[in-house]
Amino acid sequence: MKAKELTVLLGIIGIVLMMILPIPSWLLDVLLVVNISIALTIILVAMNTKDPLQFSIFPSLLLITTLFRLSLNISTTKLILTYGEAGSVVATFGSWIAGGQIAIGFVVFLILVVVQFIVITKGSERVAEVGARFTLDAMPGKQMSIDADLNAGMINEQQARERRQSVEREADFFGAMDGASKFVKGDAIASIIILFINLIGGFIIGMVVHGMPFGEALSTYSLLTIGDGLVSQIPALLISTAAGLIVTRASSDGNLAEDLTRQLLSYPKLLYIVSITIAFLGLFTPIHIITTLPLAALLAFAAYTMGQNLNRKQIAEEQLVEEKQIEEVRSPESVINLLSVDPIEFEFGYGLIPLADTGQGGDLLDRIIMIRRQCALEMGLVVPVIRIRDNIQLKPNEYVIKIKGNNVGGGELLLNHYLAMSPGYDDDSINGIETVEPSFGLPALWIDESVKERAELSGYTVVDPPSVVATHLTELIKRHGHELLGRQETKMLVDNLRENYPVLVDELIPAVLAIGDVQKVLAKLLREKISIRDLVTIFETLADYGTYTKDPDILTEYVRQSLSRQITQQFSQAGETLRVITVGPTLEKKITESVQQSEQGSYLALDPVSTQTVYQRLTEQINRLLQSGHQPIVLTSPTIRMYLRQVIERTMQDIPVLSYSELEPNIEIQSVGVVNL
Repeated sequence: MKAKELTVLLGIIGIVLMMILPIPSWLLDVLLVVNISIALTIILVAMNTKDPLQFSIFPSLLLITTLFRLSLNISTTKLILTYGEAGSVVATFGSWIAGGQIAIGFVVFLILVVVQFIVITKGSERVAEVGARFTLDAMPGKQMSIDADLNAGMINEQQARERRQSVEREADFFGAMDGASKFVKGDAIASIIILFINLIGGFIIGMVVHGMPFGEALSTYSLLTIGDGLVSQIPALLISTAAGLIVTRASSDGNLAEDLTRQLLSYPKLLYIVSITIAFLGLFTPIHIITTLPLAALLAFAAYTMGQNLNRKQIAEEQLVEEKQIEEVRSPESVINLLSVDPIEFEFGYGLIPLADTGQGGDLLDRIIMIRRQCALEMGLVVPVIRIRDNIQLKPNEYVIKIKGNNVGGGELLLNHYLAMSPGYDDDSINGIETVEPSFGLPALWIDESVKERAELSGYTVVDPPSVVATHLTELIKRHGHELLGRQETKMLVDNLRENYPVLVDELIPAVLAIGDVQKVLAKLLREKISIRDLVTIFETLADYGTYTKDPDILTEYVRQSLSRQITQQFSQAGETLRVITVGPTLEKKITESVQQSEQGSYLALDPVSTQTVYQRLTEQINRLLQSGHQPIVLTSPTIRMYLRQVIERTMQDIPVLSYSELEPNIEIQSVGVVNL
């Protein structure tokens, strides 16, 4: 156990022992001075904190100091009632602060108790209660604000995590303060009760046990009791004030002294008004002029000095801004900062601002969060932060999606309409503005609210504008996911996998393959929309075959075969026959003979005539399959799969090309067409 922890534990034990064991008067004097020192330290720390969370230990400290103060009260009570004295500190407070007068001391004590109990404690309790409730009510909004900043690229994942933890700590703090303030209130009540116990009990014991005369007993025990009350109530008042400062203090860049100076003395004109008012009181009322005129002159001088300082500060700030702007233009760093490119950007015209404005009911930011979660679950890809911003150069209802600074998609939205996609036939009763669905290029109509229900009954697929954007963005991320996975992103995936599978990762990287080699394999999988979430299987396969070849194309084929169960489930439905387009032997032989070898690996050198024939005949088979309502899938042998994919990916990127080795043996396959030369 550390020394600091041991010190705190011994302190708590000492507080408990004070209630049980008798304490000599000299030790009690030391403890009473320590109590005053602790109270002064707490209020000074409270005044110098810039944020309530910087003093998050305060609720617990409040309970400990209350317990310590009550233990001191018990100890002083035992000394007063037993020996008729309680050390020099209590005697000093009773005789010096109270002026040796019982009535004066009693009045001072009551004033302190009233101020603490009715003013400070009651106010702190109410503020803590309201602060706790408002903090809890504001938590969802703060969490949404953090998510919005994260999606807009204003903060990173680490900063978002720290902000969420800060929000949780703030809620816990104000909740704890709400409960701790009740102890302060109880402490004030206990002090009053202890005062009367000491007063009555001491008076009786002094006369009955010690045989004191009436006057001597009343004087002795009254002064000691009042001294005890004052020596405990002054620290209690300081700590109660500190509690009020903590719960009423908002977060700022400065401490209390700085904020008071800056905010109260920032208005010279108001100080002039106060100065004139004070001078008026001295000249035209019975208040002595010697009291008011010096103060009025001091306020006027302070107002004049502050006005001059504010003018100089404003001029200096303007000059600093101008110099900074000139320096930014001249410095080479201003050009370097322009070289950074955001991985994903979503730009929209001013007419689409309500989509992203939560104040106007926009939920685009929430949808983007779900898109990132969906891509992580379905693709195994950690989508980078999507930067969202308006662009006045776009049309009011236009939006553009960019990948690494290049436009990859876009469209126009009508916010007060719905997009209705045709079920394959047109219904003349459904009137709207003709358009094209941006994600899949399907014919569609923009319809208003009055037509929505009728369109749904007619078989149209009806979606709102935010859903159109979310679907388009999701499809583009899936289509260009391989572009978003670089070496740095791969390193993050590797580090995450290493936490649970360190042996597997260490065996593969860098002993067998480099990060760049692994990145190429993962990118090739994503290019054909194969999920890389099962990194364990992928890395196991790469570790097995990476010692034989470093060719990313061949390694990708091995990985695809290891992911056969995943690929089968992705492209087939349970209990249904998988309808595919197969490759004829003539075409397969032609492709095999056209494979060429180079230093970079193998590639397909198919002549233009054969390539055009493949395009034409494959298009015919795909159209037939689409007309029957099935997804087009090309099935071929493992030896030519990647080469056939190279042939068709430029014009038929969304058509999956599978090999027999990538499908589970128990699946039923039906060939609905053959592509041959």
